Amino acid sequence: MSTLRLARHKIWPSLREVAVPDSRFHMRFAEMIPDFAGSEKACERIAALPAWRPNGYAFVTPDNSLMPVRRRMLEDGITLVVATFDMARGFVLLDPATIPPGHARYASWLDGLEHFGQPVSLEALAQRGRFDLMVTGASAVTTRGVRFGKGHGFFDLEWGMFSDLGVVVESTPVMTVVHDVQVVEDALFPSSTDIIVDLIATPTRTIEVKRALPRPRGIFWDVLEPELIDAIPPLQELRRDRGLA
Repeated sequence: MSTLRLARHKIWPSLREVAVPDSRFHMRFAEMIPDFAGSEKACERIAALPAWRPNGYAFVTPDNSLMPVRRRMLEDGITLVVATFDMARGFVLLDPATIPPGHARYASWLDGLEHFGQPVSLEALAQRGRFDLMVTGASAVTTRGVRFGKGHGFFDLEWGMFSDLGVVVESTPVMTVVHDVQVVEDALFPSSTDIIVDLIATPTRTIEVKRALPRPRGIFWDVLEPELIDAIPPLQELRRDRGLA
């Protein structure tokens, strides 16, 4: 069964019972990864880990399910880099020092992060140094850490760009926050570009994953469609910087 069919038939019916409707996409899970009942509890599990460093530096995807993670990080003084929706406007940097008191919740939303955040180039990210951790949402994830999202592979691209820059390395912790209904036992086999997560946090449990294979490094330019590159400014920037344009 393909990952899309798996999601449609095994996960989405159950997810619909616990998901929080999106203001624009409602319950269209093919277009967004929703917030869900208990996401605050899942966030607390990640916040209790050693990789969560107050006043640290992290990358978090813009998924609705990670709003509690982004808010808690800002409250703990962690500087965030967040991708804009579909990376259409690149990345945004959120400095907690620039967020007015009481506004961390709004700054954690998609509209809020672009209001309070500042656009940041790949060159600027390279100068800032390594992330302490990366947190991503998922439509579903297996207990072996194989995740899938909306089918576009944006997180894999983000890892590829960041690993090319050296701001993530093999030991950088990668975590995902999902509801329990999104964790599956199915034996899905990752592609050469899939990023296996190290840890899965749900409202009721924390699952540590023992990866058997190293993560890929860099962008596999030969498998990217020109239309995708043209739609993502950071890919265009990296291609120019590497003399591939």
